[in-house]
Amino acid sequence: MADDLRFSDFTAGEKVRIAFHVARMAKRGMAGPTVDTSDLKRRIERIEKRAERRKKNGK
Repeated sequence: MADDLRFSDFTAGEKVRIAFHVARMAKRGMAGPTVDTSDLKRRIERIEKRAERRKKNGK
C-alpha cells in the first residue's frame, strides 16, 4: 500500500472491495502456493492509486 495513505482515506465502498479481494486472495492461497493471485493484487493497487489521487487533489 502507498506510504502516505491511511485507512480513513478510503471510501466505505473501497474498504469493502479491498476486504473482498483480500478474502478471495486468502481463499486462493489455501489452494496452494502455486496459485496466481496477481490479478487481485493489481485490483487492490488500482483502488489504492485512486484513493491516493483523490487525496492528492484534495477531494
